[in-house]
Amino acid sequence: MMLRLRVSFPDRPGALGQVARVLGTLGADILQVTVLERETGRAVDDFVVSWPGSPDAATVADRLSAVPGIRVEGVWPTREVPGAAPDYDLIRHVASDPSRAFVTLVDAVPELVGAEWAVALSSDGEGLLHRSWQAPEVLEDGGIAGVKLADLALLRPAALTSGSHQLMSIPVPAAGLHLVLARTQGPSFHRAEVDRASRVVEIVSIIAGP
Repeated sequence: MMLRLRVSFPDRPGALGQVARVLGTLGADILQVTVLERETGRAVDDFVVSWPGSPDAATVADRLSAVPGIRVEGVWPTREVPGAAPDYDLIRHVASDPSRAFVTLVDAVPELVGAEWAVALSSDGEGLLHRSWQAPEVLEDGGIAGVKLADLALLRPAALTSGSHQLMSIPVPAAGLHLVLARTQGPSFHRAEVDRASRVVEIVSIIAGP
């Protein structure tokens, strides 16, 4: 089973190796490591691992958290392909047909940050412009994922939580829309994920033109 683990541990020489040894002892095969944060004496990394069997997230977190100094911030299934470059693929598709730039963005951007779906909302927060195929089909009570559309039209890129959903909102002023991404499994979107998605949105906006 493919899992994505978000792990916090002391930022000191050998600490990453200790986490790798613990994962190996538990039978996990590390396929990819992404550094998210190195601050205040701790590191936060995302590991994509192949885990034997079909363990539940709580069991994985408990076994890792039993090691002194290691704190598990999230465990969730992933379809991520280690070594792939989905941001490059997205930009290539956008460049090949700029007229569909933001439709392509909404369809492809969830894969960049481990989201489950994405939607494009009008900047006034009153309308749905496009949604990825995994996104909810019906907006209940004028909202999505339990949040009013107008409340998702934030002035700057940000992550927020609504019930069981972790959300990311990115304004796209040039296109008069807001991009919203969501996942129901895993921790809140890290600022490194928000920054990555924002940079891709900026490039797509440039390619799309006026």
